[in-house]
Amino acid sequence: MNTGLEILAQVTVNGIAVGAIYALVAMGIVLIHKATEVLNFAHGDLLVLSAFSAWALIHHAGLPFWLVLPLVGLGIGALAYGLDAVVVRRIAGQPQFAGVMLTIALAFMIRGAVSMGFGTESQSYDTPWSGQTTDLLGVAVADLSLVIMGVVLLIAAGLWLFFGKTRLGVAMQAASQNQLAAHLNGVSVKRLNSLVWALAGVTAAIAGIFLAPLSLVDTSLWLITLKALAAIVLGGFGSLPGAVIGGLLIGLIEQYAGVYLPDGSRDIAPYVVLIVVLILRPRGILGEAHGRRV
Repeated sequence: MNTGLEILAQVTVNGIAVGAIYALVAMGIVLIHKATEVLNFAHGDLLVLSAFSAWALIHHAGLPFWLVLPLVGLGIGALAYGLDAVVVRRIAGQPQFAGVMLTIALAFMIRGAVSMGFGTESQSYDTPWSGQTTDLLGVAVADLSLVIMGVVLLIAAGLWLFFGKTRLGVAMQAASQNQLAAHLNGVSVKRLNSLVWALAGVTAAIAGIFLAPLSLVDTSLWLITLKALAAIVLGGFGSLPGAVIGGLLIGLIEQYAGVYLPDGSRDIAPYVVLIVVLILRPRGILGEAHGRRV
């Protein structure tokens, strides 16, 4: 294969793998916002906590990756459930700005707790696929990238089946669309909202566990929240499929810009595209129009 085509293929695979992580984080944020109308700025810090927890369990407790994955996922899910049940629920009915400020405060608290508990130095750990590659049409693709793409695809399909085919998922959708009507029909809205937070917490944990080997276990991983928010706006605010599409596009744009455009373009290219989309199509790719004429 031509060297230029090899580079293009490699960059594309890397972009999809990184974009899949962005999509997973974006889906968690969308889940919470659809259910509770709270924009959770602490989501990225739950991801940071999960990455450091996985590192500690692998390096200090000596646990295998396959055991660490469910343990951290369940732990972060339980923490997210508690955050909603004990803290976030207290501001129900308050202006959205109150939710924004509360989750920002929670983000700083979680980040500070991580720094105190695990230290501020960057760490790393291996997965069963670290250092392994698979030849696809003459291109060496990292097995970890393939696994990440597969995991995100399975989670997206699982969420689609859960919300469309199960009673609990349908009840969650009903509560997210009209909480009063759902409550009058016997749905425990408060419990469902906490379960949505727990579900989003599990997605954050999985994203953190798989993102850390691609970069480093570091408190700066919370910045992925900004990429996820860009993905949400690009795909269409409130749309789970839009979050997936937006995440993949942000990942691809970022990787292409880093290789084919001048230095520094990688950091700004996704947001340039985002601004263009907001100007030309404010509701995003799959978002619904909610504007009004004035």
